[in-house]
Amino acid sequence: MQKIVTFGEIMLRLATPGYKRFIQSGSLSATFGGGEANVAVSLANYGIPVEFVTRLPENEIAEWCISDLRKYNVGTRNIQRGGERVGIYFLETGAVARPSKVVYDRAYSSIAEVQKGMFNWKEILKDATWFHWTGITPALSQGAADVCLEAIKTANELGVTVSCDLNYRKNLWKYGKMAADIMPELVEGCDIILGNEEDAEKVFGIKPKGFRVEHTGGEVDAAEFESVCKQLMQQFPRAKKVIITLRGSINANHNTWGGCLYSDKLYQSRRYDITHIVDRVGGGDSFMGGLIYGLLTYKGDDQKALDFAVAASCLKHTVYGDFNLVTVPEVETLMKGDGSGRVVR
Repeated sequence: MQKIVTFGEIMLRLATPGYKRFIQSGSLSATFGGGEANVAVSLANYGIPVEFVTRLPENEIAEWCISDLRKYNVGTRNIQRGGERVGIYFLETGAVARPSKVVYDRAYSSIAEVQKGMFNWKEILKDATWFHWTGITPALSQGAADVCLEAIKTANELGVTVSCDLNYRKNLWKYGKMAADIMPELVEGCDIILGNEEDAEKVFGIKPKGFRVEHTGGEVDAAEFESVCKQLMQQFPRAKKVIITLRGSINANHNTWGGCLYSDKLYQSRRYDITHIVDRVGGGDSFMGGLIYGLLTYKGDDQKALDFAVAASCLKHTVYGDFNLVTVPEVETLMKGDGSGRVVR
């Protein structure tokens, strides 16, 4: 199988232990994570050849990060070295009525200071079948947005499938441009578009009538989002499939989880009731990794691809850290309805 390439920022993640608040914690747990890197790790776990492309400085923290990616069989040969620092994000995990909090420290990171022409995308993508990016990357800087556009246009020229996760992060758009200014040109080059309940509204002003995410009470009606999918496909005619993840938030520890996919018609997944969330960070990325695997493996079966993605991301909520460290057999077992959690001997 030909390789998949993902492009974006990977950060050092510093998280308080358990459910402690920042002000309480005397220690922080260090791991790595970032939207496109998370997708790459998922795909590598499923046995798909994958390369993660980014820019990192020449220092020991960057070496630690690269070593961590290699541990999970993610290709790193196209990581460019330069700049001064690895981005950081701090995580405080919420509980019940108290939401989780993320504090970013990623200004002037190596990838944020990237410029057009730094990557040879024709060489990087020459033997690739798929290219994935997220809306987080162009939010970092004009340079990152420009390089992302370079990659998308090259992928289009080479006939490489392009997918994006809209991933709107209001706290990142700080360089004088709004998502609505930058994202349309990038999304125009995409074959597969993924978003959550709010992304299409926040970026493109497209929303289901009467829907408010904070009032879901744990129930999100997939049928409400068929119009959102159709509007996105009308605005971006290259797109062959639009997928929406559907999270119903009962509280910080208890969510419902599902998704819908629109191509020739609307496909809906089963709804999982996740009652004891271990770590929801990276949930959307685990969905995307599962979706790419499903679309490549279950060719022509959009329902099965969607079901794999939702089951994979359901399991991610039980795994600490950004990366979804589950296997294909584990996902397929859950797809078949076995969510008992019984000990496997």
